[in-house]
Amino acid sequence: MVREELGRLTRLALPMMLTQLSQMGMGVADTMMAGRVSAADLAGIALGGNLFWPLLMFISGIVMSITPSVSQLHGAGRERDAGEVVRQALWIALVGGGLLVVLLQNAEPFYHAIGVDPLAIPISVAYLQALSWGVLPVLGFFALRYMCEGMSWTLPAMAIALSALLIKIPLNYLFIYGGFGVPAMGGVGCGWSSAIVMTYEVVIMAVVVAYSRMRISGLFMRFSLPDVKEIWRLTKLGIPIGASTFLEFSMFSVMTLLIGRLGVDSVAAHMIASNIGGLTFMIPLALGMAGCIRVGYNVGTGDLDAARRSGRVVIGVSAIFGVVAAVAVFFGREFVAGLYTNDASVYLLASELLLFVAFYQLFDDTQVTAIGALRGYKDTNTPMWVAAFAYWGVGFPVGITLGFGLFGAPVLGVSGFWWGLFVGLAVAAVVLLSRFRWLSHQTERVLQLSRH
Repeated sequence: MVREELGRLTRLALPMMLTQLSQMGMGVADTMMAGRVSAADLAGIALGGNLFWPLLMFISGIVMSITPSVSQLHGAGRERDAGEVVRQALWIALVGGGLLVVLLQNAEPFYHAIGVDPLAIPISVAYLQALSWGVLPVLGFFALRYMCEGMSWTLPAMAIALSALLIKIPLNYLFIYGGFGVPAMGGVGCGWSSAIVMTYEVVIMAVVVAYSRMRISGLFMRFSLPDVKEIWRLTKLGIPIGASTFLEFSMFSVMTLLIGRLGVDSVAAHMIASNIGGLTFMIPLALGMAGCIRVGYNVGTGDLDAARRSGRVVIGVSAIFGVVAAVAVFFGREFVAGLYTNDASVYLLASELLLFVAFYQLFDDTQVTAIGALRGYKDTNTPMWVAAFAYWGVGFPVGITLGFGLFGAPVLGVSGFWWGLFVGLAVAAVVLLSRFRWLSHQTERVLQLSRH
């Protein structure tokens, strides 16, 4: 039974891993290529990204309510109802994305208010203004992707993400370094190339949904005006998903903004370590998404024993990966840092921070797959409150205390912030794993959640 579940999980998760790695690869390309221009350009896109991504992930998290909704419909044999779910989620994406565009176009006062290095502010502002053109397209892509994944079809997103990465790299060269009549823009060019790639992704995904087996959903068969009842249902389910993601991403982001007070070298080293941490995170994140689909599908069929087994398998696989990743990062940290920068001080600091990336792997990987399994049960509120407590109630206070030497603590600088991150992830992992173990045995509670 476990071997059979592992096979199904693998078929779902492998394409999702490649999807996530391809999307992360775009960020790696931005970091490596902008870092070759200057530390200020690297810091500029780091500061810009650390405002953009938490907010985008909050909105996309609400839209992600599509996945557990569609996966349970799929398990119950009601695939034709999926189209209406997605149409209503697209209204959420339109409103939320529009507000985000306005914010990104007017972000400069925020950076001045928090006092980051003035060398990076013009780059961050121009980068965000360019990137804002891709917000609505990428939210549309996410909505269509989540529907396909909820139907247990993960190959389209993988193929599109891989092709997008192949397009992204030459576009980066063009916009960062200039050529063919395009001026060299440095880090700002990463924003323009990303916006183009995001538009490409939604166009191709729409074609796939319209002319594939996804036609059974009837998504493009008719136009739907906003349905307040359905939008409210999706919002109630999705806000905790978005908030959980936002709380984790925003802690990284606020850390980066505060580290901006320590200078561009500290920000650049932090960005390198975050990039590698994010890269290793893509595998367990994909496993968590696959776990959400498998748990949701089994709940939809009424087989709660199978749902519990799906969650256990995905968490176990993630834990094994966490150990392997920790060893790889630990022994490869100096080589990896050298790929990103030629600056000796940035190199040394990044090598030190990569030790934290190695040490927190097991906690980070198991907590994100536990979240995925809980989402399959439509249990989204508990992970949100755990994230608030672990990241902002524990991790962030520890980080700023050690980072700035508050209350008589030693001044550890950027390393202090990473200590806070480590502690926060450890707390989240312990609580979320306990929650999954409890909920997976609560039949009445699971059935109650499935009706929402």
